[in-house]
Amino acid sequence: QLQLVESGGGLVQPGGSLRLSCAASEFTLDYYAIGWFRQAPGKDREGVSCISVNDTHTYYLDSVKGRFTISRDNAKNTVYLQMNSLKPEDTASYYCAAGLLCAGTRKYEYDYWGQGTQVTVSS
Repeated sequence: QLQLVESGGGLVQPGGSLRLSCAASEFTLDYYAIGWFRQAPGKDREGVSCISVNDTHTYYLDSVKGRFTISRDNAKNTVYLQMNSLKPEDTASYYCAAGLLCAGTRKYEYDYWGQGTQVTVSS
């Protein structure tokens, strides 16, 4: 079974930073585009960022541009989402997903999903 595991979530004050990690077992992440999505209670899951195979293309949701950065470390088989200047509206469960395309907000383009990690931004 192909599995993605997110980590790095937690409680942080507004203006703080977190780095989320997405690690894989049983397959190599550099063969896949990786997306980060988030879902707040009562809201739809939205695409936050993605990175294409070979890292030639990235996508960011408008509200996180300039604050979030996606990257991958192939040696560690891990994709990261560095989140700076966090705001209360960033509070959500964050999920990583693997697919063939960096498909932005198109959830159906991704084949494999992790279980999520909670990010709470609050004073």
